[in-house]
Formats: sequence, structure tokens, C-alpha cells
Amino acid sequence: MDEVFRTEFVREPSALRHNPALVLNADYRPLSYYPLSLWCWQDAVKAAFMDRVDIVAEYDDYVHSPSTRIRIPSVVVLKDYVKPQKRVAFTRFNLFLRDGFRCQYCGSKGNLTFDHVVPRSGGGVTSWENVVAACSRCNLKKGSKSLRRAGLSLRRAPRRPSSEELCNSGRQFPPNYLHDSWMDFLYWDSELES
Repeated sequence: MDEVFRTEFVREPSALRHNPALVLNADYRPLSYYPLSLWCWQDAVKAAFMDRVDIVAEYDDYVHSPSTRIRIPSVVVLKDYVKPQKRVAFTRFNLFLRDGFRCQYCGSKGNLTFDHVVPRSGGGVTSWENVVAACSRCNLKKGSKSLRRAGLSLRRAPRRPSSEELCNSGRQFPPNYLHDSWMDFLYWDSELES
């Protein structure tokens, strides 16, 4: 039985499912919203033991060593400030996040790819200003044609987002799991209780 436990533990690298810790920068803001900056409980305990973080909130659960009993951290704050990157990397994920995970031609969600507004065959480049999220149907319809020839129009002109804009876009997509102890540190676009 002990062998089964060890095998399942090793096979499940996603220890984030069990008591993840929200990681805040030294200014008490999350390092990122989407994906939400989380550590598995093991990394949070290790960082606290090495005095790299302050524990702000804890779960009711404990971990034990032969000589110590520690409550599992649910919110930790870095002792050293991590300067956010000013430049936003041009990645597929960031492009989809900028476009709200919607096709920029028809507005549908799901089955997204990306499309060059000015086709590469027509001299278009792969850049923030020329690439948009597109569903497969619209992407096939457009092909290597211009927008006018394909009979399509953009919902929003593509442009380079700032890191703050992407952070704010990420707030629109809260993760499936939010622990109660995190709510004072997260600012999602949701209605406040009165």
C-alpha cells in the first residue's frame, strides 16, 4: 500500500490541487492573475522555512515532521520585490488573452487559432499589430485573402498590449478554485457585497 501511495504521489505533479498557496509580491499584489500565481504547498512551506516569504494566511491542515507540526500556508508574500516585466512577450497565450479568448471576426469562443490580418503572402508580418485570434471557420474563410475580399471585418484593431492591460484582462478569467483566504488579495471583476 505504501508503494501505491508513493507511485500516485510521484505521478501527480499537480500538487496544486491540494492546498495551493497564493503568491503575492512584496507589495501584496499577485505576481500574475492569469495564470494565477500559485505554489504547491511543499514550495510554500520550503520558502517559509528558508525565510524567503512571510505567511499571511494558513489552511486548517497541517504537515508533520518528526519534530515539527506546521500549518499549511494559503497566502504567502515574497520578502523581496519582484519587478514586473514591462515588455509583454508575443505568445499565442498572450495573444488569446489580449483578444479575450474570442475570434476577432465573429466573436465565437473555443477552437481558436491565430490569423494574420495582412496575409504573410501579401507582405504581412507576425506582430502584435497584424495577428488576431480567430476561430478555425473564420481563419479558413479568410485564408490568404484581404479582409475585404474575404467579406470579414475586425471587432477590434490589433495592437500591442501593455503588461497592465494583460493583467487586467486576466482578472476577467478567475480560476475554478479560489480559497476564501485569497479573496482580500484578489480583485476580480465581480460585484461586491453590500
